[in-house]
Amino acid sequence: MSQTLRILLVEDQADLRELMADVFGSLGMDVASATDAEGALALLEAGPAFDVLFSDVYMPGRMSGAELGMHVSRQYPQLRVILASGHGRHQLPELPAGAEFVQKPFSLGQVARMLQACQAQPATTEGDVR
Repeated sequence: MSQTLRILLVEDQADLRELMADVFGSLGMDVASATDAEGALALLEAGPAFDVLFSDVYMPGRMSGAELGMHVSRQYPQLRVILASGHGRHQLPELPAGAEFVQKPFSLGQVARMLQACQAQPATTEGDVR
């Protein structure tokens, strides 16, 4: 697939958000970022379409990253959802079916490989389990 991967990055830590956006942009990915779920929803509604939502599980605001992932999975089933947290998977609230999880601290190379895999294998909307 030669199309540019469009990523919606949701991270409340400014330094990490900016670093990730810079790294993914340098890899040829188109990155839009938000500091919270409300900002992410505004970007989703305004378009253009995204390929991947990458969000922290826990963020300030009315909606957590896990809840954002659930909403996105229902409203935008074509988006891949990748959620990150410093907590272990067993300590997290329910995550959307099919969402991928990466534990912090993660390497940017690890996440870049996950994103490149998303680019190589477009999401399916039925029975997609990762």
